[in-house]
Amino acid sequence: MKLAIVILSVVFTAALAGASAQDARADGHYGAAGCGLGSIIFGSQPGFVQVLAATTNGSFGSQTFGITFGTSNCSASGEGMISTRSFVESNREVLAKDIARGSGETIATLTTLAGCADSGEVGVTLQQRFGDIFPSTAASDRDVSQNVVTVLQGQRELSCNAL
Repeated sequence: MKLAIVILSVVFTAALAGASAQDARADGHYGAAGCGLGSIIFGSQPGFVQVLAATTNGSFGSQTFGITFGTSNCSASGEGMISTRSFVESNREVLAKDIARGSGETIATLTTLAGCADSGEVGVTLQQRFGDIFPSTAASDRDVSQNVVTVLQGQRELSCNAL
């Protein structure tokens, strides 16, 4: 029974990917869920479909893989600032937890997107500046992403060359 569910999921995903992949690649953009398999399948359609895209990205680990290797609609072609801000805005809650710890997968991904040299140093720096990045719970996602970029740009020793 489990095998049948897996097979149906793969077939369904492949069918959706075939229908939507061309649109996602044609404009090179993705929705609020960010890049990954979800962006290829669901594109940049606004609304609840982005929840499905994010779930797909998380279930298959395609966003982290895509960011690392430049696949799955994740481009490293001079879009470091846009990708970094989008990633922060899409992953704010998990990123906040990782910043509070000073390490984690979201910090590693953020390090890659921003083109920084060492995720350990990025984690320590962000942890030290937590109050500047998240000044209040009312801070908007856009403000938080700008604060992250400002902190990363302000620390030359991090060598964040994609920002």
